[in-house]
Amino acid sequence: MHDIEPYYNWRHLYIASEDERSPFYGRAYSELEFTNQIYNYVLHPQWDFFGSETLCLKILFVDYDEKYCFIELIGEWNDAINNDIMLLKRELIDELLAVGITKFVLMGENVLNFHASDDSYYEEWFEDHGEEGWIAFVNFREHVLKEFQQYNLDCYFYSGGELDDFNWRRFSPGQAFGNIQKIIQKRLQ
Repeated sequence: MHDIEPYYNWRHLYIASEDERSPFYGRAYSELEFTNQIYNYVLHPQWDFFGSETLCLKILFVDYDEKYCFIELIGEWNDAINNDIMLLKRELIDELLAVGITKFVLMGENVLNFHASDDSYYEEWFEDHGEEGWIAFVNFREHVLKEFQQYNLDCYFYSGGELDDFNWRRFSPGQAFGNIQKIIQKRLQ
């Protein structure tokens, strides 16, 4: 897992550690020292730790005018033991909501498992982003999405269909967001 880097081709457009409104503003990264780990696996030092013992992330891009962000995840999303959704909501999402972000695109190719608990933080996040906002789960593994569905958590976000196999890396952030928004708007109609 130490070889898996967060997506870096948008770094010329946005770096969370240089964004004064980012929860990770001022964070310094080492290219040589591996400090974060999930279980017995060390992670590439560019991933951001937000309090979870099993899940790390990277804010890839934020557009404050259009009110959206891209967040890439890695690890095991574990609400049952670690309450990862609470940590994600309190340590990251609340901070982004406070600066006007209402549309969240979560990239889940590297989320290996999901363990559910209750839906209170998902419901809170759903209510907090307002009528204009939404949450999209992009490229999550089928078994991970099935676990979300089994606990009826999929009512709080968009997933499936074109979002399960969306080649977002071939686009600029604005183009990727525009395509995802079109998919969501089709579903709303």
